[in-house]
Amino acid sequence: MKVELFGMTWAAPENVWALIIVIFLAALIIWRVVRTIKVRSLLTSYRWQGLMLPHFSVVRTVLKAIFLIVGVCLLFLALLRPVIPKKEKNIEQEGRDLLIALDISRSMLATDCEPDRLRFAKAKIRKLVSLLGCERVGLILFSGSALVQCPLTTDYPAFFMFLDQVDSETISSGTTAMDQAIRKALDSFASTPEKKTKLLILFTDGEDFSSNLSDIKQKAAQIGLHIFTVGVGTAEGAPIPLFDEAGKQTGHQLDRRGKVVISRLNEGILQTLSADSGGSYVHATKDDADIQRIVSKIQSFEKDKFEDKKVEMFEECYFYFVFGAFICLALGWVI
Repeated sequence: MKVELFGMTWAAPENVWALIIVIFLAALIIWRVVRTIKVRSLLTSYRWQGLMLPHFSVVRTVLKAIFLIVGVCLLFLALLRPVIPKKEKNIEQEGRDLLIALDISRSMLATDCEPDRLRFAKAKIRKLVSLLGCERVGLILFSGSALVQCPLTTDYPAFFMFLDQVDSETISSGTTAMDQAIRKALDSFASTPEKKTKLLILFTDGEDFSSNLSDIKQKAAQIGLHIFTVGVGTAEGAPIPLFDEAGKQTGHQLDRRGKVVISRLNEGILQTLSADSGGSYVHATKDDADIQRIVSKIQSFEKDKFEDKKVEMFEECYFYFVFGAFICLALGWVI
């Protein structure tokens, strides 16, 4: 964050806290000057001061204090990183278009991943995007239907904001249909048919009730959409918790016979989907090995050129203030 003040741009305004130290030091120097002059007046009368204290000078003492205070103030200003705006520069951007689809069906509340599958998957997505670099990323939420939560963007803070909005209240009560997520990705990529690389990553537990998955896979293959899948959950599974409107757990989901439903990771369908679309399947793990594998796979695909980004260039000026502070402190020491 940059702040403009007194006709100059300051690149590190967060260091303004050091002003407290500057005020303390300035007050200490002034107190010492006043005390020194007062002690001098107590030692001898004004008539005999030149004879009794020949090396003492009020003017020199005051000048010394002024140079020290100015030097400290200049160091403080240098700490705020003063910069001068220069001309704008166009930077060529290259990367890949990557859509991330997050399963928000009720089974994602199962706790076989800590603290639950949904929050575990969100943490993995955040780690993945942080490691990607300059890729354009977008977020799709899906269960029985799908919606684009965040369109393709290189603005990662905005992406994280949309990701953070996904919580237990976002969870859909419907079943999971992965074909809806893929269809939504196809619609998103339809506006940029010239793109060489189109990637989709599904974060899901693999419980799928798609009605048209095979046809959607064919359409994905036709436009060159590579689908990666990340399996969230375990083969042993866990019951699906139920919550009331206040967010308090009231029990677990039951089947028609009144037995607790156990949601298990279905790796088979995810492995097949990735293999058929030129992607790969990864089982989500507690460490970052899974994310590292995905990142390395993504980086093997060809980059596309994005729109040039205009960046305002700045010239650092802090060293002028440091040099001025050095001169003032040196003069204060010599006098």
